[in-house]
Amino acid sequence: MNLVTPRTNFLAAAQWIQKGVRYASKKTGGSTKNTSTKVRPKHRGWKVQDGCEVSAGTILVLQRNLRFHPGLNLYVPFKAGLGKNGTIFAITPGQVRITCEKVDLDWDHTWVQRCHGHRKGVEFYKKYFNVIPEPQHQNFKLVDEI
Repeated sequence: MNLVTPRTNFLAAAQWIQKGVRYASKKTGGSTKNTSTKVRPKHRGWKVQDGCEVSAGTILVLQRNLRFHPGLNLYVPFKAGLGKNGTIFAITPGQVRITCEKVDLDWDHTWVQRCHGHRKGVEFYKKYFNVIPEPQHQNFKLVDEI
């Protein structure tokens, strides 16, 4: 038995394997010039008008910038650091009142700096959403006297 023969057979097998290997190649890509311009609308803005009755948890305003400000009995997620979209919710049932008031803002807040930073030191007015709660009942039962 010759020691050269197995080696040549091994080299021949390695050459055969190299011929059978397919290398990765980039396939032709499609054009991205004609992408769809149809974007789903976001329907931002007022959801409830002035004078409407709302229940707790009702969305009053959807906004991306700080166009409308929260007034009485309202909850804004970004003020608590929870949300990122500035939605204004009612936290008590009642009647919606929209007022135009002079702003008194927290200038250290990131949303205020982003939306109203150029107005610092200037007096300006914005729309405030308020919820006036329904009056509580006045019927009470006397349980015990002291």
